[in-house]
Amino acid sequence: MWAWPRWEGFLRGVMKRALAGDVPQPWWMPRRVLTVVSADVDDAAGVGAIWILWRPKSSQFREHVAVLEWFGERWRYVGGGSSSGDGPVDVDVLDVRNGGGALSLTRSLDPPRSLAAAQMINCVKVRLGREVRDVLIGVRRIEVPEQRSLIAVWTSPQMNRGVRPLIVALGGDGAELSRLGPYDSLDTHTWDRLREEM
Repeated sequence: MWAWPRWEGFLRGVMKRALAGDVPQPWWMPRRVLTVVSADVDDAAGVGAIWILWRPKSSQFREHVAVLEWFGERWRYVGGGSSSGDGPVDVDVLDVRNGGGALSLTRSLDPPRSLAAAQMINCVKVRLGREVRDVLIGVRRIEVPEQRSLIAVWTSPQMNRGVRPLIVALGGDGAELSRLGPYDSLDTHTWDRLREEM
C-alpha cells in the first residue's frame, strides 16, 4: 500500500484523532482511495485498532485491520491483517465478525516480562442495526457511529486469546436490545427470532 514509514505515520495520525474524539478519516485522504471505517482505542490498556478499506469502490477493494500499542511515548504497529473484504451486511441488531489480534510485542520487551507472558491485543468488527445507540464492549461504552460499523479492541492473556468480552447492544433509552457472550456464535436477538420461526 505505502512505504513503511509513511504507513506507520498515517496509523499514528488516525490514533491521535481517535483519542481526541475526532473523525478518524484524514481530511487530506480521498475516500475513494482509502476509507477509515472505524478506529478504537482502549486508553486504559494502551491499545488501539483501525479498520481501513483500500479502494472501496474498485475491483481491487481490500480491507485492512491494523493493531497498535502505546509504547515509548508513541503508537507502534504490532500487527494486523488484510482480506478481500466482506462487503455490506444487513444487520437487524448486532453482528460480530472477523476477529483478529496480535501479540503485544512492545510490552514483552519490558523486563521482567517475557514473550511468554506478553498479552494478546484482540479486535473484532461490529455491525449494528438502526435501533442501536450504544454498544458495551466489556465495561467500555462506545457510541454507535453514523455508518453503523465499528471496530472494538481489548487485551487478554495469551491463553484466552480467542475469548472476546461480553458485547451488548443498547437502544436510545439504554435498554438492552441484544447481547453476544464470549463464546456465542449468535446474539440473543437472533436466537429469539430463530426460535419464533421454528
